[in-house]
Amino acid sequence: MSYPTLFTAPGMRQFAEDIDRERQAQLAKWGDQRHPDGTGLPGDVQRADSAREVCQAMASREETTWRGILAEEVAEAFAESDPTLLRDELVQVAAVCAAWIGDIDRREQGGAS
Repeated sequence: MSYPTLFTAPGMRQFAEDIDRERQAQLAKWGDQRHPDGTGLPGDVQRADSAREVCQAMASREETTWRGILAEEVAEAFAESDPTLLRDELVQVAAVCAAWIGDIDRREQGGAS
């Protein structure tokens, strides 16, 4: 499938195409699903705070990892119960995933990470 060029950030076009292919596969397998968010549960805010503290501590020691960054963003999304703010958090999760995938792709192509 050919997609128009809509993205300017490096690696975003490939990321979007990969996500689109995966969504097509999910739709073919499961159909259009509807589920409750399941976020904002007791303890989620504390887990988000903890994940943020861990990520900041790692950064202060110059030991930042993609896992830590993504864990923080996912924990923040899980802690959010407002649908508008949850959407914003999930966009951040997707952006971190795009950055991580881009880093993996550059490493596989022999570029600097």
